[in-house]
Amino acid sequence: MEAFVKFTSQSQGRDRIFRATQYTCALSIYLLRNNSERINLVSKLKSLETNMSAGRKLFRLGNTVNSIEAAKRTMQLSDRVLCLCLTAANMNRALYFICDNVLWARNVGLIRNIDKERWSLNSSRCYFLSLVMSLTRDVYVVLQLMTQRARDKHFRQKMELQLNESPEVAEVVVPHLDAFLFLLLESLKSHPAVALDTLKNICDLFIPLDRLGIYKSNAGVVGFCGLVSSVIGIVTLAQPKLRLKP
Repeated sequence: MEAFVKFTSQSQGRDRIFRATQYTCALSIYLLRNNSERINLVSKLKSLETNMSAGRKLFRLGNTVNSIEAAKRTMQLSDRVLCLCLTAANMNRALYFICDNVLWARNVGLIRNIDKERWSLNSSRCYFLSLVMSLTRDVYVVLQLMTQRARDKHFRQKMELQLNESPEVAEVVVPHLDAFLFLLLESLKSHPAVALDTLKNICDLFIPLDRLGIYKSNAGVVGFCGLVSSVIGIVTLAQPKLRLKP
């Protein structure tokens, strides 16, 4: 109970619970869309989804400053690739929050003379670019881990033994692909924070891709991916050791 109270006392914790609820509703609405006996339930779920989305916009009002401060910190990183990726991700996230705040002000009537659709598209573009840079960071970190693993003598022996036990695999797949996949899986298995962050960003990417029309999926896919990334977000916030740093 103490851990739950501590988690929900954080604005990020409440936001992630709201986000998980929002995408659970979206997925449920999609699954029940053709069920005529569940019309009232679908209506309630749509109302709940809208309320969760509105609540999350309120929680995010101060996140622009947090993202700018995060960008200042990542600019000091000695690794140039991490510096570029994380700074660009944080700056685009800050722009995303600015657009999101403007849309919130428009929805509550504080601002009227703006093009809501244009600001919504700009918000999705910034979110998309932020995720692309975050995924680039993930790929870079994974490649570093794989390189370190490949140089380890004991790991190479383990990999050769594993591959020699199933030589028929090498005859079917592209040469060295089986070794690459083994190295990739072992690297991710030994660093769950990297695996979780990569999976989370991949799932999140489907949301702006659909909104921008780059890759049209459907509400079910968006709801499922949003729910998975939300659960991962809750886990990494509750267990800081599973959060990828920097």
